[in-house]
Amino acid sequence: MTDSLTLPAHDWPTLEPGWVWLCGAGPGDPGLLTLHAVNALRQADVVIYDALVQEAILDWAPQAEHIYAGKRGGKPSAKQRDISLRLVDLARAGKRVLRLKGGDPFVFGRGGEEAQTLIQHGVNCRIIPGISAGIGGLAYAGIPVTHRDVNQSVTFVTGHDQTGDTPSSLNWKAIAEGAQVLVIYMGMKHVERIAGELLAAGRPADEPCAVVCSATTEDQQVLETTLGTMAADIKASGLKPPAILCVGRSVLMRQVLDWQGLIAGETPRNLDPLGRGRPAEQA
Repeated sequence: MTDSLTLPAHDWPTLEPGWVWLCGAGPGDPGLLTLHAVNALRQADVVIYDALVQEAILDWAPQAEHIYAGKRGGKPSAKQRDISLRLVDLARAGKRVLRLKGGDPFVFGRGGEEAQTLIQHGVNCRIIPGISAGIGGLAYAGIPVTHRDVNQSVTFVTGHDQTGDTPSSLNWKAIAEGAQVLVIYMGMKHVERIAGELLAAGRPADEPCAVVCSATTEDQQVLETTLGTMAADIKASGLKPPAILCVGRSVLMRQVLDWQGLIAGETPRNLDPLGRGRPAEQA
């Protein structure tokens, strides 16, 4: 950890030998780490990290051994059972173990499985939440996941299950009818099928959609599209995972809230993208 980053005075918890802390590293930008995460990085003997954890974050734990345990679709990956049991073995060896996971460990992150394994094997653990990409990644793209004029609910789904296919347990008709705004994790591989299911269930083809790739990092790219053309537009764009897909009218707010574009000197494309016809401060 660099000397320039000093935690404020607080009764910070101690990562004891034989403990495992499951910690969310946020969607990418190291600045989105929580202070509890920074505290953990400073104390760990071993950091077991996922594929989406930025290298700059690992630099903040120079005293620790860094062990890669990333799982990326279509690429050789460690088996989940092996990852979970390695956490157990390291803890039993008296190590102070930090399990660092992209986003939030309990949002499509297998954190529940790992924590349960630890407890079943008598290993003490602590859970440190993180900012999930479905919220933080969209915010960096200028897309509010909720907006009073658009939605009073938001639905989060995963684009694939343990088999690597779209989850068979999902009722796409019910999701299409009930989700005012839909946020899809890990959905690029099956975007054609997902979009087809939503269209077949009655979602309009011209519904605004966004694809946010490498969210919150220097490599972030955002594609604005529609449900009917999303699959073709992704293919034509050459965009690659990791990505968050967002379906719903809140995507229109990017036309006024693309704050990174504003910082770069761009002007808002539309000050009233939802067509409210009155200033935003007027309810």
